[in-house]
Amino acid sequence: MLARLTQLILSIGVVGIAFVAGIVAAGVINPSPFFPSPSAGPSARFSGPASTRLTSAMPSPDESLTAVLVGAGDIAECARFEDELTADLIETIPGIVFTLGDNANPDGTLTEFEECYGPTWGRPGIKERTRPTIGDNEYNTSGAVGYFTYFGDAAGEPGTGYYAYDAGAWRIYVLNSECRQVGGCGEGSPQESWLLDDLAAEPRRCVLAMWHHPYFTSGRSFGGSSSTRNLWRILQAAGAELVLSGSDHHYERFEPQTGAGDADPDGIVQFVVGTGGSEGDDLRVDAPHSVARAFDVFGVLRLELGPRGYAFEFISVAGPEFSDSGTGKCN
Repeated sequence: MLARLTQLILSIGVVGIAFVAGIVAAGVINPSPFFPSPSAGPSARFSGPASTRLTSAMPSPDESLTAVLVGAGDIAECARFEDELTADLIETIPGIVFTLGDNANPDGTLTEFEECYGPTWGRPGIKERTRPTIGDNEYNTSGAVGYFTYFGDAAGEPGTGYYAYDAGAWRIYVLNSECRQVGGCGEGSPQESWLLDDLAAEPRRCVLAMWHHPYFTSGRSFGGSSSTRNLWRILQAAGAELVLSGSDHHYERFEPQTGAGDADPDGIVQFVVGTGGSEGDDLRVDAPHSVARAFDVFGVLRLELGPRGYAFEFISVAGPEFSDSGTGKCN
């Protein structure tokens, strides 16, 4: 394992991550020299320092290499309306749409996908550009057959729930945090072997991964999911910049940290974006290194991915106004 990781690191030529969006006392995010300086924005029902709102697009030397991703997790329930609001917002934002699991609730049946998810995030203008992530609720239906049937080829190889694709200069990894359903996530597991092979075969300066259960969280998961520790470790060794998760129904952003939970400028920045429409959760703990968080909000995370770095903005819909935005750079 160590030898393979060493080979991977050498093939990618990455020694860490430089995350430059630090919070200062006034609550303004320090900009990278590669990005415009954001201006202060509002916050409400917000625990943590004041945040900022992105005011202009991130420049890049080659605009053809810039990609936009937008999405959230924990989305559709037939008895709720907030997924309609987030879908209305998604329709106004061009780019690749990502989901972060628990897409059609409570059981991920094909009927729930067609009748609950379909009229909202399943609208043709959204579904045709969606790259989904699988959650635990999808497995309330045996083999998550509703999920794989509904999304088809966009969900990757049937039965695995993990795949990769390119977005501009970035390599995007969609992983399956329901580890027991796919032979584990630890050393020697099929998912680990696939991830290591793809990282070696498709080296990128900029890497983003997403899966359903958050590794770190201030929400109901009480410290996050340790089952993905090995995946985090591999991604950090490969120089990954970002990990996105859902499951906990709130918004949260962490400063860069290691899999051991130590603040580290060469660590990974994690977002929890379980704000797609399911009923909101309270924050349960004050997780270390959490720099922005809000509960009882609905909205989407927009990412602008350039060849040298990224810009992010959480855009809320109904309920309390809340925003969080900033920038970071790739190694």
